[in-house]
Amino acid sequence: MVTLKQLAKELNVSISTVSKALNNSEEIGEETIKRVKALAEHYNYSPNKVALSLKQNKTKTIGVIIPDILNHFLAKVLFGIEREATQRGYHIMTCISNESLEKEKEALTLLANGSVDGFILCMAEETQIKNEIEHFKKTINKGLPIVMFDRVAHDVFCDKVIVDDFDATYRATKSLLSENRKKIAFFSSVDELSVGKLRNHGYKKAIQEQGRQDLLELKMKKGDDYQKRILEFFEAHRDVDGILSADNASGVIAINTALHLGFKVPEDLSVIGFTSQSISMLSIPKLTTIRQHAKQIGASAADLLINRLEKKHDEDLDYKTTIVKTSLVNNQSTLKSVS
Repeated sequence: MVTLKQLAKELNVSISTVSKALNNSEEIGEETIKRVKALAEHYNYSPNKVALSLKQNKTKTIGVIIPDILNHFLAKVLFGIEREATQRGYHIMTCISNESLEKEKEALTLLANGSVDGFILCMAEETQIKNEIEHFKKTINKGLPIVMFDRVAHDVFCDKVIVDDFDATYRATKSLLSENRKKIAFFSSVDELSVGKLRNHGYKKAIQEQGRQDLLELKMKKGDDYQKRILEFFEAHRDVDGILSADNASGVIAINTALHLGFKVPEDLSVIGFTSQSISMLSIPKLTTIRQHAKQIGASAADLLINRLEKKHDEDLDYKTTIVKTSLVNNQSTLKSVS
């Protein structure tokens, strides 16, 4: 590979002049810039990014760690991160933890070795269940800031981007109650995660505010046959007339199972799911959804991290938690429009 030194020697100018010319510095004349760029193009010159990052003590690269690349919500968050980072002049490097604490630790160690300036991440399920956070603290203590989104560790001092999960399910349950639904069930396969607990609390609060204690809950775990569990639930609770799903799939399964058993949706049964628009279309009628605004979450996370990176020496920069409000989108599985 040709170097700045070789270009400078052939042009009979200083290395500094070549560098400034390639960066369109106002200190360098237009004719010199043209000569330098023409020779650089002739030799197919590209700057040594590793050397540049060592010199500047920054890579302009963000490490992103997500637990599941097949999760539509996380994929859209990643899209939002990448778009915002690109607009701000940064690149991203992505690792997948596959919900594993060990893989998450390995990804942090790998990328913290001079490859990135900071991290955006969603905690692995195993990490959150075991409440292990030391690897995050060690990374931050090395001078690499972290922004957490969606699943966050409240005992780690860093910037965070979250959805108001409690408010989302509280308002969704209130919407079902406004349809005069009497037996509203809560389905969840994320009960062990912080987001699942908050969604459950929102449901309970809305029900109990009516002076009622008739909570109907179906808690499922990874590895369960969701379709079988939901079918068994319907067979045991034929009078259920409202369902709030806290996860990605059980709302769609609930609609399809209910229709199979002879329920009319939404006449006999209203269903709201905490999921993406693409998944909501897997049932007829389409599932009414709690929209999380995933791209906005990703953009907000990237914005927080880059702002911190570019104000690294500002000791007064307090940690922030950005709360992204959800919205309810009517997709035919409820009786009336919701907002």
